[in-house]
Amino acid sequence: MGLRDLVDRTPGLRTVLGGMYRLYGQRVEAHLGRTPHHVGVIMDGNRRWAKAAGGTAAFGHQRGADKITEFLGWCDETNIEVVTLWMLSTDNLSRPPEELVALLGIIEDAVTGLAEAKRYKVNPIGTLDLLPSRTADILKTAAADTAHLEGITVNVAVGYGGRHEIADAVRSLLQEHADRGTSIEELVELLDVEHIAERLYTKGQPDPDLVIRTSGEQRLSGFLLWQSAHSEFYFCEAYWPAFRKVDFLRALRAYEQRHRRYGG
Repeated sequence: MGLRDLVDRTPGLRTVLGGMYRLYGQRVEAHLGRTPHHVGVIMDGNRRWAKAAGGTAAFGHQRGADKITEFLGWCDETNIEVVTLWMLSTDNLSRPPEELVALLGIIEDAVTGLAEAKRYKVNPIGTLDLLPSRTADILKTAAADTAHLEGITVNVAVGYGGRHEIADAVRSLLQEHADRGTSIEELVELLDVEHIAERLYTKGQPDPDLVIRTSGEQRLSGFLLWQSAHSEFYFCEAYWPAFRKVDFLRALRAYEQRHRRYGG
């Protein structure tokens, strides 16, 4: 039996450790200085958490969705301005139909809840054309209904893949210049990295300062490939549904302690 299993099955121990973690978290938070402007999160481990808990994949995805509001509250407390949540990758679209339908329903409810909270500016990023029309419409409605709000910008990455994003940016650039009558030779002469950056899904936003991935996996899997060139990375062993505020504060502390040289 692992430590987490022991804690889950021992209410008294869970209470004691919970109090200790709160005190530790308060101490870490009190000493935080520099915090990131933009945090990206790969919310990984929902299914593995559910399996360990004896539940279904849908149960794990729902608990993962429930964690989002709590996480955004922590971001609000630490003055983070932009959060990107990877909710569904393009690869996830090939999951078994019964799991995918349940997952899309959970995502639709989560995004609708964020919009109804009237606290966040919801910004869908991804290839919406790959999604069912109902899901795409819900994402677009949430964006329209919150566009005027001043809170945290929450990029909900649904049907998202970093390679797709870069391909879409290049396609947009080529189409725009084709419409202008620009030749390939002329485009080659003027093309620079900013022309690509201006056409990414996150255009106009700061690149992520910190990318967090839960579940112990130590890879990006295509998340914000272009934007994360200078990001700091923090890999956490906890599955996303079990991610705690103390884990988040540890990520912020690790970020603060690193000196960003930007290739220097």
